[in-house]
Amino acid sequence: MIGIKIGIIFSLLSVLIGAFGAHGLKDILIKHSTLETFQTAVRYQMFHSIAILFSGILIHLNLVESKLPLILFISGIIVFSGSLYILSITNIKWLGAITPIGGLLFIVGWITLFLSLNASKN
Repeated sequence: MIGIKIGIIFSLLSVLIGAFGAHGLKDILIKHSTLETFQTAVRYQMFHSIAILFSGILIHLNLVESKLPLILFISGIIVFSGSLYILSITNIKWLGAITPIGGLLFIVGWITLFLSLNASKN
């Protein structure tokens, strides 16, 4: 159940952060020309929040043997979206060099999810 709860929390945070960015941070994001970057961070967070929910359900149903995909998706959100959020607000451009590490965590998460499918249930 922990994966399902974490997925719900990250989904909620996606909506809250997206709304805050659209309203509370809009002037800063426009000033730094990073509104699109911020929106990318929110979008990838939401996609992978749903992936966490999906993984949690698969784990709960014993269709996936590993919690590693959850860890990778969570880490990916923190690194990918987190670096883009900070970059968008502060305009510290070197943070963009960290973002691909988060993208790699997402990719490995999806591969791990695929490989973790319980073969005996197929």
